[in-house]
Amino acid sequence: MPSARLELPGCTLIEDAPLVARNTLRVAARSAWLAEVHDAAALPDLLARPALRALPLLTLGDGSNVLFTADWPGLIVQLRDAGIAQLGEGDGRVHVRVGAGASWDAWVRWTLARDLAGLENLILIPGTVGAAPIQNIGAYGVEVATFIEQVEAWDHRVGAWVELSAAACGFGYRDSCFKRDPERWIIRAVRFALPRQAPLCLDYAGIREELAAMGVADPRAVHVAEAVLRLRTRKLPDPAQIGNAGSFFKNPEVDATQAAALRVRCPNLPQWSVPGGRIKLAAAWLIGSTCSCSTF
Repeated sequence: MPSARLELPGCTLIEDAPLVARNTLRVAARSAWLAEVHDAAALPDLLARPALRALPLLTLGDGSNVLFTADWPGLIVQLRDAGIAQLGEGDGRVHVRVGAGASWDAWVRWTLARDLAGLENLILIPGTVGAAPIQNIGAYGVEVATFIEQVEAWDHRVGAWVELSAAACGFGYRDSCFKRDPERWIIRAVRFALPRQAPLCLDYAGIREELAAMGVADPRAVHVAEAVLRLRTRKLPDPAQIGNAGSFFKNPEVDATQAAALRVRCPNLPQWSVPGGRIKLAAAWLIGSTCSCSTF
């Protein structure tokens, strides 16, 4: 039986909604209610509806890091605004507001087409722009928090739209206030500040080698993006072809003393310094290595 659909101002509300096409693992779960929100201004009235306001709430992007183990008993909200608006330029940075429903990969390509730097290492990450701040997505030595200046979100606790500065988002390694309190926040847009020119991040394992294989001696952001795209394509299956959740391992962090000891045992172990005097290790290398330090 087809799911019941109710067209409301700014959104479509679906009862008993199938989720198989809304998660990359293609789990055939269902949601008691699902709202496709095309205009974020409709969200407060939607959440205030008597049939919905007491239900468990889940915000869903493209479902690329979600595993449904059962039907969802409450309301799922998907924001569909994919608009990109350039707000201005100053201090060598371009300020851009991006709707939560925009494809992350399409947004990165938008920046590259306009010679904006910073996000090139994050190309081909699945999901939406609205999901990116939640776990502070990162890849190949770059984290999105570096380029976020503000997040616009619905604060379910106070019942109002708020604008959170990057500092207020509480970003950490694959962490944020949104991840720590998921039922409180629904992100409607992210504002970025992107430089015209910035130092390229080339030290992550494989990037320089890939650039050399491409014959690029003086790389620009577009070259780094192409190198990362090639690396990711070889390592990870396309979720549109084979259901998967991508790479979800967190790189472990150790203190400098332990890092030095590991370097003696395994000289090829990739390591990076991070704030706080800690050293980050490459989880992928540890998983795939036969070196004795893989069991540290």
